[in-house]
Amino acid sequence: MSNVSELEQLKRKFLEYVEIEKGRALKTIENYNHYLSVFLDYTKARRPSDITDEMVRDFRMWLNRQSTGNNRQTGETMKKKTQNYYLIALRAFLKYLAKRNIKALSPEAIELAKVPERALDLITPRELEHLLEAPDVSTLRGLRDKAILETLFSTGLRVSELCALSRDIDLRSDELSIRGKGSKIRVVFFSDSAKVALKEYLSKRKDMDDALFVSIGRDKRKTDELGLALTRRSIERIVKHYAIKAGISKKVTPHTLRHSFATDLLSNGADLRSVQMLLGHANIATTQIYTHVTDKALRETHKKFHSIKKDLTKFSDV
Repeated sequence: MSNVSELEQLKRKFLEYVEIEKGRALKTIENYNHYLSVFLDYTKARRPSDITDEMVRDFRMWLNRQSTGNNRQTGETMKKKTQNYYLIALRAFLKYLAKRNIKALSPEAIELAKVPERALDLITPRELEHLLEAPDVSTLRGLRDKAILETLFSTGLRVSELCALSRDIDLRSDELSIRGKGSKIRVVFFSDSAKVALKEYLSKRKDMDDALFVSIGRDKRKTDELGLALTRRSIERIVKHYAIKAGISKKVTPHTLRHSFATDLLSNGADLRSVQMLLGHANIATTQIYTHVTDKALRETHKKFHSIKKDLTKFSDV
């Protein structure tokens, strides 16, 4: 008789469903597996009907008291955002069970913990300008890095999406179809400066690798087994290097350029729905973190229409 519980078997089927039918990335599958395994290991639940409100509440209390990673040194407990990852995985699993008419706790019973409003890593337009001009375009490495920075800002791509780009792109067109999270397709657009940077970089390439952005010189891999494509970590190091070179003291990552892309669009009049589509956000609530950029425009509107001197004598009896 197998010792594998019914819930463990269902968890395996759920992970296969998320990978095959939902088309989620392998990293997402690994994370879901980890979060659900921790839940099942702690609660000792073996059947779907074992999962109750009280069990989930007890699990949340346990999560809230855990210290992980560097927090062990400071005594700080697990962040609410991290706790929510476990709850999101559990809620997705319960939705899967409900869809298959398997009796279990309703997914609506799982409420996420409230987290502080997300703080964005933003740089000023002047800092962005300095960053884009930082690479030395007299070298192939500089041409590549200039093209990376221009492409990130022009398209708003995630770093993983940038790493997956092929050199077989048609630069005669301003647009490019991207397969993003959940294998969803969206269209992104190249600015004139991004197209120029990419053309100059590609014209100097001598290798035959399929990847758009590849290792050059001292950062070239010692083996071509996996190709020369730059990794996510490599792109992050490149952006950090030029941020320091540009004299930017704050933390700058590839995602910072994605933030700059979104805020630049909104501050110049783009509507939120269009920005959502360009970023590839499944939920417009995710895009709404950028609406703070309208604060300046609102302030100007308030100043223009509220500071007009009026005859207040008619309100003297109020």
